[in-house]
Amino acid sequence: MRTLIIVSALGLLAAATTTSAQPRPMTTLDLISIDRVSDPQVSPDGSRVTFVLSELDLEADGRLTDLWITNVAGGTPRRLTTDPAGDFAPRWSPDGDTLYFLSTRSGSSQVWRLNPNGGAPEAVTDLPLSVANLTVSPDGRSLAVSIEVFTDCDSLACTADRLRGRDEGPRTGQLFDSVFVRHWDTWEDGRRSHVFVLPITDGPAVDVMRDLDADSPSVPFGGASDFAFTPDSRSIVLSSKVLSGSEKEPWSTNYDLWLAPADGSTPPRNLTDANDARDAGPLFSPDGMTLAYRAMERPGFESDRYRIMLRAWPEGEPRELAPDWDRSPGSLLWSADSATLYATAANLGHVSLFAIDIATGEVETIVDDLGYVSAPALAADRLLFGLDHLRLPVELYTVLPDGSGLRQVTQVNTTRIAGLALGAHEQFTFQGADGDTVYGMMVRPTGFDATRNYPVAFLIHGGPQGSFGNHFHYRWNPQSYAAAGYAVVMIDFHGSVGYGQAFTDSISGDWGGKPLEDLRLGLDAALKRYKWMDDDNVCALGASYGGYMVNWIAGNWPDRFQCLVNHDGVFDMRSMYYSTEELWFPEWEHGGPYHEASDEHEKHNPVRFVDQWQTPMLVIHGQEDHRVPLEQGLATFTALQRRGVPSRFLYFPDENHWVLKPNNSIQWHETVLGWLDQWLPDSPPTKQ
Repeated sequence: MRTLIIVSALGLLAAATTTSAQPRPMTTLDLISIDRVSDPQVSPDGSRVTFVLSELDLEADGRLTDLWITNVAGGTPRRLTTDPAGDFAPRWSPDGDTLYFLSTRSGSSQVWRLNPNGGAPEAVTDLPLSVANLTVSPDGRSLAVSIEVFTDCDSLACTADRLRGRDEGPRTGQLFDSVFVRHWDTWEDGRRSHVFVLPITDGPAVDVMRDLDADSPSVPFGGASDFAFTPDSRSIVLSSKVLSGSEKEPWSTNYDLWLAPADGSTPPRNLTDANDARDAGPLFSPDGMTLAYRAMERPGFESDRYRIMLRAWPEGEPRELAPDWDRSPGSLLWSADSATLYATAANLGHVSLFAIDIATGEVETIVDDLGYVSAPALAADRLLFGLDHLRLPVELYTVLPDGSGLRQVTQVNTTRIAGLALGAHEQFTFQGADGDTVYGMMVRPTGFDATRNYPVAFLIHGGPQGSFGNHFHYRWNPQSYAAAGYAVVMIDFHGSVGYGQAFTDSISGDWGGKPLEDLRLGLDAALKRYKWMDDDNVCALGASYGGYMVNWIAGNWPDRFQCLVNHDGVFDMRSMYYSTEELWFPEWEHGGPYHEASDEHEKHNPVRFVDQWQTPMLVIHGQEDHRVPLEQGLATFTALQRRGVPSRFLYFPDENHWVLKPNNSIQWHETVLGWLDQWLPDSPPTKQ
């Protein structure tokens, strides 16, 4: 892999945020008040970009979303929509004269349009059900959306009537014949997310999936990238999981690509039946000659490396592009000449942007260690993308295809960030488990003084196939702790993404082994490297797998920390297996269903070591978390209380695996930081 010379953005970003005012530490309200830039869409001529801006509405306990537009070359963004309802998912017409988008201003999510040069929005659809995931056909004559429907209904009105009857009837019981009975944060009600095609002028919405008992996009985290019009606009290629017999949705990851006529005249045809793992993200080349998509290889493994597959359209055999490239692409983008694929991928604590030659498979790095790159798009002779890092939320940038000429397009949060004193960060490495090189990240406390010692917040990421890298997080943001006077240490232990697939694979069957060793060695390495950290004053915090690890630490490293924080963590592997919903996850990670591989599930089960628990722990859990059910948090708190370990339980009746509501987020941060303040006293001066 050859790395191109790129322009460093660090100086550029620092210059952009310079201010004469004295910066102050960031508060929780500052964090949740940050305007969030997302979903950039470049006009067909490459001159303008529209994007969604999300603004805090604390009174409504949510966020307002509107559409904005600016020149790719830079300038002052202009607001396109102002309705109090949500406006999102902007999509350009092929001629650039019309901007389609989704809005809830009519009481449900429907398609609207406006002239980007000025004029009032007007409704395009008035369907009896909400729509999502808008896409415009290449010929500009049709739209594709997703709608949740009962598959045995022959009309949208049928689904709407059934929902009304259910909500208004006196009976509340629900009868299930198979799992899922609930998924992520929602109880199943029999509906499926189906792709519908409708003409822009007039005509019925056609369910192109009416013969499939399946979802597209995948629920709940799929999106518009799960389906695409064919170059002739006559069909849709979509990613969907269709199962039969003993292979059920909760224990399979077999998503296939399906070809469905846009008029619904024939049933969808499976294009990737030969692959029993996940196929996703269909994307046609600008010349219409090639279909690119991402494919996993191992069935049942949700964190397998995505391979880039190319298929000559329409009937060619798929081939893998760059098979030796040991990264897993998150998004793909074709070059205008169809000769190059651009890809984002986790890479050594960052998300980088790569260019892959279609003919040779050669991989070049375009944007490397600047932070997290997202949503790349073509903008005439440049590439536009979102970029964030530990000291800056997402802003839009452009760069030339050779990696030079980096330019910042938006400065949405420049003034707000300039007024905040944020902790400086530094990446470090150490020799971890099995002698492997492991990466960590350190964030200095706000107003750092080298003559002082500082207590340490030791943040443990979830996944476990995840990463705490150079990323501006809105929930687990290390700057929250730096602002409160804590040094922050984060370790990308074995199992983390962005370090090669073998490193990611290494956690499966070893949840409490190499990751714990890496955490031990990583914390020691940080304390030795940064002498101003107080090694007697450390608290460990984590969510999801990070919460599991906190429970594991409580029993297997019980004398190291002054306090622990466990958010939505696993307590008991057996009860977790029989109450969670995505069973493919524990079955892959622990070698099969519990009744077939109980020894593997029990090997790293925190409940077995409760007799060693002694460290004060704050436990946090949400009622609507069906991924790690509430009972795991309750059981953790019960175990702590029964052993007499100082503990508190923060319960959210209206949150899922995360804490998403602004007011709840404030309470979360107040409680967590209050817990650290209680158990981490002021550190003594630096020893001379």
